[in-house]
Amino acid sequence: MDCVCEPHERERWGLILAGGEGVRLRPLTRVVYGDERPKQFCALLGRETLLERTRRRAALAIPPGRVLVSLVRAHEPFWSPLLGGMPPHCALVQPQGRGTAPAILHGLSRIAATAPLAAVAIFPADHWVSDDRALMAHVLAAFSAVRVRPELVVLLGVAPEDAETDYGWIEPGGPVRGGTRLYRVQRFWEKPTPALAEDLFERGCLWNSFILVARVPALAALVRSAAPDLASAFAAVQPAIGTGEEAPALEALYATLPPVGFSDRVLATRPANLAVLPVQGLAWSDWGQPARVLATLGRLGIRPAWAGRVAPRSA
Repeated sequence: MDCVCEPHERERWGLILAGGEGVRLRPLTRVVYGDERPKQFCALLGRETLLERTRRRAALAIPPGRVLVSLVRAHEPFWSPLLGGMPPHCALVQPQGRGTAPAILHGLSRIAATAPLAAVAIFPADHWVSDDRALMAHVLAAFSAVRVRPELVVLLGVAPEDAETDYGWIEPGGPVRGGTRLYRVQRFWEKPTPALAEDLFERGCLWNSFILVARVPALAALVRSAAPDLASAFAAVQPAIGTGEEAPALEALYATLPPVGFSDRVLATRPANLAVLPVQGLAWSDWGQPARVLATLGRLGIRPAWAGRVAPRSA
């Protein structure tokens, strides 16, 4: 795919989060692969793994040399064969999995060492999207928004297809002044009851894709405000980032870190500069459970040989 880049593309970076364990999908991935690989390293639709598809999708708007992939060392047997053609500096290997907050801060530290004012799009590696170009058009709109309003942190919220109870939801507030189709984040709702999910659906709330776009300084300021201890810990290793001392510095740091989720610790504070951009015109799923994978394959008219051996509600 060709990069749909414009002059401002030199400001753009990407960070793909590929360090998760994918535990809830293990009943399916064990059947397909016979091992414990996380779902981002699985090819469940065609021959392309979810990580490879995410990299290819990001390259529609961001030069591949500026798309970093956050990985965990223990998963190396699974990710190593998938990184062919990727510049070595783009692989960010964490010594341990400590959640999305450390993964994002490690990525921001690496980007800040090269381009401290860059805009970065953060993508989960393990989601399914029906139309890559349509999604990346929304990402480009978010890049444009943070170019005009550099203080904003923009989340992509997907227009829901149903009253899903297992997703996080975003309740939009009023429009962002000077923004195009941007809204304040009024509230997050995590895994609502069926009745609440129906209400959120009827009121036009959005599924939280956890795709976000912001400038490095805005994200750094947000972390300093919401999680000062974490910000200080990564600031202490910043001089080692991008040097031969990075690996031992991270080893020592990660040995002290508890698991920390970026949504729970940082985004849940709902800072005034947090905005949501509605995503329409495509289908999206986090493929977090076997039933969702089977539903996607069903809507595409695909039934793999392994489908009959997977219990849809197993998790």
